[in-house]
Amino acid sequence: MRAFRLATAAMLLLASAGIACAQTTLRIGLAEDPDILDPTLARTYVGRIVFASFCDKLFDIDEKLNAVPQLALGYETAPDGLSVTIKLRPNVKFHDGEPFNAAAAKYSLERHMTMAGSFRRPELAAVDRVEVVDPLTIKIVLKAPFAPLIAQLTDRSGMMVSPKAATEAGDKFGLHPVCAGPYKFVERVPQDRIVGEKFADYWNKDKVHIDRVVYLPISDDTVRLANLKSGGLDLIERALATDIKDIRADPKLKLATALGLGYTGIDINERSKNPLGSSAAVRQALDAAIDREAINQVVFNGEFVPGNQWVSSENSYYQQAFPVPKRDVAKAKALLKQAGVTTPFDVDFMVPKGAEPQAVAEVVQAMAGEVGINMKIRVTEFATSLKQAEAGEYQAYLLGWSGRSDPDGNLYSFYKCQAPLNYPGSCNPDVDKLLDESRVPSDQAQRKAIYEKLTRLLLDDVSIIYLYHPRVLIAHTVRLDGYRQLPDGLVRVVGLRLK
Repeated sequence: MRAFRLATAAMLLLASAGIACAQTTLRIGLAEDPDILDPTLARTYVGRIVFASFCDKLFDIDEKLNAVPQLALGYETAPDGLSVTIKLRPNVKFHDGEPFNAAAAKYSLERHMTMAGSFRRPELAAVDRVEVVDPLTIKIVLKAPFAPLIAQLTDRSGMMVSPKAATEAGDKFGLHPVCAGPYKFVERVPQDRIVGEKFADYWNKDKVHIDRVVYLPISDDTVRLANLKSGGLDLIERALATDIKDIRADPKLKLATALGLGYTGIDINERSKNPLGSSAAVRQALDAAIDREAINQVVFNGEFVPGNQWVSSENSYYQQAFPVPKRDVAKAKALLKQAGVTTPFDVDFMVPKGAEPQAVAEVVQAMAGEVGINMKIRVTEFATSLKQAEAGEYQAYLLGWSGRSDPDGNLYSFYKCQAPLNYPGSCNPDVDKLLDESRVPSDQAQRKAIYEKLTRLLLDDVSIIYLYHPRVLIAHTVRLDGYRQLPDGLVRVVGLRLK
């Protein structure tokens, strides 16, 4: 009830502000509060949703995952694959009035590559340097051919920041981001709201029809949907699969869906002294104890896609030679016996707060318990769970990844030795070698052959137990016109109208 009162109070505050300003306001309910609003340092899915309003990228994607121009107009790859020349859009301004040009693009990319704590560094690890060719052209020189480069530039690695604002703010830039998106940052009240207003000098301003956008983190899924139904919100991300029927039956609501590019899995801390962390056989036992289809049916009404890899079975890079396994309790017990483990034993199971992740964790807990693995669920606020995972303060961690259009974005930062998203702490020179090799060929068949070798190694080690691939479920009021959902799960505001 407290969460509902807080959410309602926020709605009333925003409603009164909207009446005073006589502006159209798009109110978006988020499942969590984002982390820092700095595209170089950020790592959360909800943060990417907010960035879609504030920070344009060099490229975006379309429904078929093709790269399309945004702040760039196009690109050309050198015949040897060692450089990419990008033409930039003219007459673009940052929110502080500074011009976007080749120097600014060079600054932004180099900031992603070199700033302390950057989560973009591994995404751009193949870049040697960025050169200014002319005021509206940059040349990205590579250490080796890098097939995923343009795909990386369709996300936070391609977000451009004002050099002047970023230089002046330093590591405080995330408190007041200055980018070149359709909305200009106004304020952030942690755990309460993030507000943006239409940027008058936006390069595509004729397609921006709403004056203000307000993001409200409401972690309680029921409260989030209740606010949408009552008119306190115009759109909510991550509607529950169990609410699909209810949403579709409501004449005031619409549901937009797409199979997501990401996954939810269980990270295993290989640095812990727990049997699960210290033995691949024990991790394989937990994997064998899990019934993925049962999770899908029990928690998601069969709406999601069970999975055992970093891409779904509908993705062209999926390895058919390694199909989703059936539950095998006998195999799980045999593996535990082989590992010489005394059962039952406890595992600290960190789970982000929320109805669905907690329900998934309870199903996993019941299944694992049958083979003697006692998954002791520890519900943790999402932002806190990320910090604890980074510090290695967990043994098992239920974690979702929103996914990227190129499979490299679901792999490299999670398995490369000491990569920033490698929370399990796994490190295998053979894996590193294949990860680097997979980035070189532009031919899909060649890359897929490399990924097949990677799949074998990674599924044997099981530092991440993949469970399912979620569908993006966005519910919004029928007053919101022009909304379309892409597989990356972002909420794009350009082109939207409130009737």
